[in-house]
Amino acid sequence: MYIIPAIDLLKGKCVRLIQGDYHRQITYQDDPVKQAKEFISAGAKWLHIVDLDGAKVGKPVNTDAIAAIAALGQLKIEVGGGLRNEGSIEQLLDTGLERVIIGTKAVSDFEWFGKMAEKFSGKIALGLDARGSKLATHGWTQDHSQPLLEFATEAAKLPLAAIIYTDIAKDGMMSGPNFERTKAVAEAVQIPVVASGGVRELSDIKKLMELGGIEAVIIGRAFYEGTLKLADAIKAAK
Repeated sequence: MYIIPAIDLLKGKCVRLIQGDYHRQITYQDDPVKQAKEFISAGAKWLHIVDLDGAKVGKPVNTDAIAAIAALGQLKIEVGGGLRNEGSIEQLLDTGLERVIIGTKAVSDFEWFGKMAEKFSGKIALGLDARGSKLATHGWTQDHSQPLLEFATEAAKLPLAAIIYTDIAKDGMMSGPNFERTKAVAEAVQIPVVASGGVRELSDIKKLMELGGIEAVIIGRAFYEGTLKLADAIKAAK
């Protein structure tokens, strides 16, 4: 299992939203490139970026910051937030990203998502964000009626890079991941699953490893708050 540190971008700054709430924001770093370099120094090989402005408006917004981080040439980068048309996907992949993450548009227009998954084979990850068993879309501001596992099973038939599962109730809370539902997602599909949300300490990483079928884990606030060091997390995941 590998560790993916997270940078959430809002107006060009590194922030965290508590449970996806734009009104509950913590700002950690004004310079996302500097933050990326700190992650590289600690041993990071991957980076997870969420364009929070993009998620809200439905198109990439923080493209300059994303391109600047990609230009470092030292990280495999995945980016999500506002990717709802083919042009946006191409725009970001052309900056040298490893993959892009599509969530809202995948749920609202699965036919289109299937076409994009085929066209950009292995370059698209499905972002499955959920409150309990229900999917959430549009920057977590709207709930969707289709059950999480049902949608995951159908989507896993496509040539996706991975499924990134986030429990919104856990995100930014540092209260531990939703182990039970993460395991259920991993058991339901035959493609890589990335866990996201709630990791606080090394024991959380070890427990995720014990679940089996989890390829990676995305960690944000625990690194920024200092309850977990990236170098220690990487070592534990090996």
